[in-house]
Amino acid sequence: MRLARDFIPLQIMIRLRRVLLGGLIIFAFGARLGAAEPIALTLEQALASTEGVNLSVLLSRETAAQTIEFANQTRVGILPNVALSAQQRRTDSVTITGSVPQSGLVGNRFDGLVTGNYNLLNAQLISAVRSAKAGVAIADADYRATLQLVLASVAQSYFTHLRNLRRLTVLDANIVRARTLLELAQNQLSAGVVTRIDVTRAEGQLELAVQARLQQETVDYQSELALKRLLDLDPVRPLQLADFAVQRTDPSKLGVGADQSVFEQRADWLRAQKAVEQAKIDVRTAQFERLPSLALAGQYGETAAKFDDSNKKQEWFFGGAINFPIFDGLRAGADKRAAQSRQRSQELRLHNLELQISSELLLARQDASSRNQQIAVADTNLKLAREQLTLAQERYRQGVADNREVVEAQTSLAVADDNYVEAVFFYNLSRVELARAKGEVRTVLAEKAP
Repeated sequence: MRLARDFIPLQIMIRLRRVLLGGLIIFAFGARLGAAEPIALTLEQALASTEGVNLSVLLSRETAAQTIEFANQTRVGILPNVALSAQQRRTDSVTITGSVPQSGLVGNRFDGLVTGNYNLLNAQLISAVRSAKAGVAIADADYRATLQLVLASVAQSYFTHLRNLRRLTVLDANIVRARTLLELAQNQLSAGVVTRIDVTRAEGQLELAVQARLQQETVDYQSELALKRLLDLDPVRPLQLADFAVQRTDPSKLGVGADQSVFEQRADWLRAQKAVEQAKIDVRTAQFERLPSLALAGQYGETAAKFDDSNKKQEWFFGGAINFPIFDGLRAGADKRAAQSRQRSQELRLHNLELQISSELLLARQDASSRNQQIAVADTNLKLAREQLTLAQERYRQGVADNREVVEAQTSLAVADDNYVEAVFFYNLSRVELARAKGEVRTVLAEKAP
């Protein structure tokens, strides 16, 4: 009797602690949910909004816009330049006779002119414009490559948060099973079938399950904030994700190897190819420095003493200039060799990227195939763990054994359940990586399981 009285305060303390922890959870999440309306989000919506809200994508878009304007600035050199000017001047021409300055001709002059110049033939400038246009294509490919990387990050963050939410469900089920075991142990103790140690063991199992859930709450909140940052969402409003499961596909249907069509779908490969083309243009630009250039210039207008004089005279001129480079201090040769070096560097980068893309495709396909098989193994282990728990519970109810077998079976089921959630999560990530390796992350949306 004394031993039983000693256990009563401990049991009351454990229950009070459990009630307080539960109250804190309810208070924290109640305040969080009541603060604002939740944001309902699907994977389709997340990927669709990425292009318009993600910081990295927006900055890359602005870089592409700046490159376009730089190309427009480069084009100025090969287009006609026309200007209109008006100038009113008053002069006093001073002459010096001996050592005495004397005022000379005093007069006014007004000039209203239209001036213009045009590089009629300048191969170097024309080639530089073509290089700038190639730079626009490179910037556009950079933008699309950045978009694909961010889309992959958004999809990964989405699946990560889904995984964490599913873990909460698993932990809730663990708590329910632990409470059921505690009630059963208390009933068995009241019936005199078991000893107090079974109740204490069940209470410890419940405490561990509650603690694990509290820890998972923080992990869940962290993944939610990470996804919100990527999509520029209000960090205060709670987030509700729609479930998305990628259908399990036979490995033979995932495709293998990298051919020209796969390369052309990769924005980073297109970027590297355009960089090679630009380097070749830069080589020609350096060669054109040795060619002559032809420019035209002229002006037309009216001149008078004052701008409002009716007696105005026309003035104009027109001329051309041709320039033949003879010796430029060996600059043209140095520019050509530097451009050729850049071309070789870009060709090496392109070749290395092709090898990288091929490796990424093969690895992504292998990973998706392996993850698909791991789901089947995890599912089998989960079924076996459930069966093991059922048998252990039955033995305990019949009084054949104490509840250690039930505790061990519950732990095994919790691990198996979490392993299954992990297996599905990593399979989803592998399909996102395979879609990225093929050049378009959004194709994973078509793989949604029915």
